[in-house]
Amino acid sequence: MSQSMFSTWPVSISAPKVAVKPEQLTSTELVALCQQRLRPERMMFAELLRRYQGHVDKLLYHLAPDWPDRADLAQEVWIRVYRNMRRLNDPAKFKGWLGRITTNLFYDELRRRKRNRATLSLDAPLALEDGSIDWDVPASTPGPVDTMMTREFYDQLHRAIADLPEVFRTTIVLREIQGLSYEEIAEMTGVSLGTVKSRIARARQRLQADLQPYLGH
Repeated sequence: MSQSMFSTWPVSISAPKVAVKPEQLTSTELVALCQQRLRPERMMFAELLRRYQGHVDKLLYHLAPDWPDRADLAQEVWIRVYRNMRRLNDPAKFKGWLGRITTNLFYDELRRRKRNRATLSLDAPLALEDGSIDWDVPASTPGPVDTMMTREFYDQLHRAIADLPEVFRTTIVLREIQGLSYEEIAEMTGVSLGTVKSRIARARQRLQADLQPYLGH
């Protein structure tokens, strides 16, 4: 038989697929895989939650320092993320999108706060449509030595941030805590770039004035 006879056969050769663990993927790859299905695959989403849970908790901590039920709000953030993953056009912009969901939810809750407040157990798992994920609230209590050395300063700082007018507090948190650019903050909050810069400048002035007596000791 001639070799050309075999060359006409429709042969498809492909390398065997190797299962990749979620923790081995970049965040962009992880988000893209979570978007491939109508609802994210549970293991992939659990890894995404593990990577960004601290980011959400930190943002909510500075937006709502006096709310004892921030963990409940954080849980709702992740439920919204789970349900709306496919609406994100660019997986590389997940962190900014996550921050926008967190901020919007904060404003929604702020408007509802006077009417009612749902009480949820912080030990309850995060309930998803295809199962549940254990909800680990990271410890926020520092060690004894750190507590003695930093409590006074951070109490003063957190009090100063909490005392800022809402629009100033949100803007300075998005800039200094979340690390967003002026352009990203303008897009997220729906105000002009000039307004963002003005609010950040005024917030910094207020914080500097509030902390000056403490820093002057």
